[in-house]
Amino acid sequence: MLLSLASVGYLFYKTVLMTSTPGLGKLELAVLMAVATLGDEAYGLSIRHAVSVRRKHDYSVGAIYTTLAQLERKGLVKSWTTEPLPVRGGRSRRQYGVIAHGQRALREARQIDLQLQQLVARTRPA
Repeated sequence: MLLSLASVGYLFYKTVLMTSTPGLGKLELAVLMAVATLGDEAYGLSIRHAVSVRRKHDYSVGAIYTTLAQLERKGLVKSWTTEPLPVRGGRSRRQYGVIAHGQRALREARQIDLQLQQLVARTRPA
C-alpha cells in the first residue's frame, strides 16, 4: 500500500511531534528559540521583536509575556530582574535565559525538524 505525502506527514506528526515535546506550541517554541538566540539581550521587548520578525506577525507584548510565563512554569526558562539601566530614571528589566530542560526541548525540536525534512525528501516523487 502506497501512502500519500499527507498521510505520511500526519503519521509523523502523531507519532513523533506529539510525543516529543508535550504541550509545547508554535509560539512557545518560537519564544524559546528567541531567548536562546538573544542570550544576554533576552528581555521582553527584544524577544517580542525577534519572534515577530521570525514569524512575520506582530505579537502583542501581553502574548509574549504570557508565553514566557508558561515557559517558566514548564521549567524551560528562568527569569531574573536586572539592575536599573544606567540612565536617568532607568528601569530594571526582567531578563530570561534558557535552562537545561529548555535546551533539551530545543535539541529535540531540531532533531524532529531534520527527521521531517528527510521524510519529505524521501517521499517526493522523482
